[in-house]
Parts: sequence; C-alpha cells; structure tokens
Amino acid sequence: MEGSGARRKNVQRWLIRAATSLIVWTCVVHLVTWGEPSSGPRALVGWASSGPCQSQQKALVRDEKVVSVLAPHKKVLAPKRVYKNNGYLMVSCNGGLNQMRAAICDMVAVARYLNVTLIVPELDKTSFWKDPSEFHEIFDVNHFITSLRDEVRILKELPPKLKMRVEKGHIYSMAPISWSNISYYHHHILPLIRKHKVVHLNRTDARLANNNQPLDIQRLRCRVNYSALRFTRQIEELGRKVISLLRKNGSFIVLHLRYEMDMLAFSGCTHGCNNTEVEELTKMRYNYPWWKEKVIDSEMKRREGLCPLTPEETALILRALGLLSDVQIYVAAGQIYGGERRMASLTEAFPKLVRKDTLLDSSELRLIQSRSSQMAALDYLVSLESDIFVPTYDGNMAKVVEGHRRFMGYKQTISLDRSLLVKLIDRLDSRSLSWGQFSAAVRAAHAHCKGRPTRRMVIPDRPKDEDYFYANPEECLLTSEELKNSE
Repeated sequence: MEGSGARRKNVQRWLIRAATSLIVWTCVVHLVTWGEPSSGPRALVGWASSGPCQSQQKALVRDEKVVSVLAPHKKVLAPKRVYKNNGYLMVSCNGGLNQMRAAICDMVAVARYLNVTLIVPELDKTSFWKDPSEFHEIFDVNHFITSLRDEVRILKELPPKLKMRVEKGHIYSMAPISWSNISYYHHHILPLIRKHKVVHLNRTDARLANNNQPLDIQRLRCRVNYSALRFTRQIEELGRKVISLLRKNGSFIVLHLRYEMDMLAFSGCTHGCNNTEVEELTKMRYNYPWWKEKVIDSEMKRREGLCPLTPEETALILRALGLLSDVQIYVAAGQIYGGERRMASLTEAFPKLVRKDTLLDSSELRLIQSRSSQMAALDYLVSLESDIFVPTYDGNMAKVVEGHRRFMGYKQTISLDRSLLVKLIDRLDSRSLSWGQFSAAVRAAHAHCKGRPTRRMVIPDRPKDEDYFYANPEECLLTSEELKNSE
C-alpha cells in the first residue's frame, strides 16, 4: 500500500509539472506570436504576403548587418592607406542621378586600382534636366572622402599648380571605352596619367564591365554605393519625414512610374498619347542631338516590352496582382506626362496614391524642388524603405534601387514582364480574355519574384544586354559556395 501511494504521488507530481510546463509554453507562444510582424504587407492579399513572391528577409549579406539606410550614422575612421601616388584622375559624370551614382562607384574602383588620387566627381549639368547641383549638394562630400580613405585618396580639388594648369586648358581629356575591364585602365589610362599628371575622363556611364572583374573591385563598388555615397543631411531629413508619414498608416508600396516627358521623347513610346502629344514628343527627340535614334515605331517597341507601362496599364496590372484599393502607394517619379488626365485610372483604383509634393509642404520642398537630382534622391530613399518596390520600366533608378534592396536583405522588388503584360492587356481590351483569366495570367507570370539570391546573366561580347552589376551585386551578398547552394 505504501508503495502504491508513493507511485500515486509521483504521478500527481509529474502531472502538475507537465501542466505547468504546458501553460508556460502556451504563454511564450502567444507572446512571441503577438510580438512578431505580419507575414507581409496587407496590400497584396493572397499573393505577395503569403505566396511565391514572399521576400526572404534573412539575406546572406556579406560583412555587416544591414539596417535602414536612414539609421543613425556611426563615425569610425579607418587609417589612411599609404601608397605612391601615380597622378590625378578627374571625372565628369553624365546622365541622371542613378546613372551618375553608378559611375562614381566605378571611378572610385578605377582610382583605387591605379593608385591615383581621385578628385571629387563633377556632376552633369547639361543634360535634359539641367540640374546645376554640385556633388556636395546631393552627397555628404566629407563622408565620401573620409569613409574611403583606407582605399583611395580623394581631394575636393587639384593642388594649386595643377589646378592653375587645368584652368588654362592644359589637360588631357578623353572618354574611356564602354564596358571595359579593369585591365584596360591599367594598360591604357594609367600610362596617360603618368605622362600628363592629370587625366580627365569626360564620360563615365557604363565604362566598367559588369562581370569578370577582380573580387576586390566588385566589393569596392558596393562599398562606395551602399556606404560612402550618403545623401546630405537635408535630403535625409526629408526622407525620414516622408517615410514616417507613410508608416503612420501602415505598409506602403513605392511605384516608380517612369512616365515623364523625357522618357517618352527619348524612347519614342507614345501609346495612349493624342496627336498633339505625339508631335510634341517627336519634336523634342529631334531637338536633342545626343539622342541618336530618331525614327521610332512606338507600337513595335511596346510589343517588344521596350516601353514603360502607361499609368492606365499600370492600374490594370496592380489590380490584377491583387492590390487592395486602400493600399498606400507612393509614386516615385517626376512630373507625369499628361498630368491628371493620364493618372485618373490609377487614382480611381487606388485613392491613397501619394507623392512627395502631397506629403510635404511646399516650404519643405522649396530648396530642392527645382533640382531634379535632389528630388530623385528623396524618391530613392523612400524606395529603399518601402515594403514592396514596383518599377514600370527597367531604367537606371529601377536597377540601382533593386540592387540596393537586395543588399538590405533581399527586400521585395516586383520586376514586371512588360512584353508579356502588354499582350495580355491587348487581349483584355479586345475581350478575348476575361478579367479572371487576365488576373490569373498576370499573377502566374510573376510567381518567380521571390527576392532570392540569383546569378547575373553573362553574355560574352554583348555586355549591354547582360545583367547589370548594380541591379544584382552578387559578389557583395554571398560566397560562391552559398550562391551555388542557393540555385
């Protein structure tokens, strides 16, 4: 009897412990679940939030934990790199903000490889936008110089004697060959720098190849892009305010709607434009001599997927992808060609469509409103911090932002298959597809966008057609073994 009573007490004691453990475990589970973020933005119910386009939030980012680009900055200076200076490199960037941004990264890498001193790059002031901004008005120039001092010496201007010589017009100026390997700079540019003391590269867009570069060069390009090129305090403060205003209302999507006048004139894409607008865009294209292509078949380019989606097409695609009508959409763009008339379908489908000029007071934008590159920098910051980024055209901003978001933890970017989408839209318009069939086809076509690690596509002898380094800087994200295992 005593043995039986002891056994009953042991059983009771075990049951009490088991019950207590179960209660504690249940509480822990509830607390953890309550504290976790939702599986994804509510904007894309049934698709991006839980379907195949769910982003991988735990990216295998190299060397550092990536946080918000607007997080407080730590000032830690590395020791200066000491090397024999082979001369001075001056560069003039051309194009819009993101084309110049990539060029700056390339030229820092070139200067480092050649052991020369880089002069702070000059920005383009003569292109379509005619933005007079200097480097220090867009980027934190002191941070740019000091953060790279363990790699390359950077000066704000040439030493006095050389500066005087350059001001008198005594300078060797040239455009390097596009898509060149770093060895080209060693064999062709370095001898010129040694001979002339100073060489000026007057065009810098796409002058360094995407692939088959030394690993140190690729990683330095990333370091410049994601660490050294910090925007000015003024631009960052505006970015923080816009993002804070958006976050107060929950998740938000950034739509990079590339439908400005310059894009349409340059590309010759006039689908949906009236005759007066087509004439205006054509006249602009012929008035700009550096836009080489003049005679353009707009409809053929559209069918080939070479045109930006129109605002009306974009509204259809976003609805087909499953966006709820109450989602916040921030439009990252300049002035949309055709204004409210062309934006009507988008604003009707998504009433919470906002822009920087609707979120900020005119007094807050006053100092940068006439500076297209500074306005683009603000859009860049908001694009990085969005839950989902959707570009309607694969231009420089779309590519550079996509790559930066990969670096920040494979944040989701939806790259639209325009050649397929316009075919589906035309079939919807001709009523050969129902809305249900159209929506299902659009979703199926974009079921691959998982935000996962991928390899860049390399096309020998056709560098212009291969994947852009800054859209997928794989060398800065994964080791080769990790990349192999991710396939």
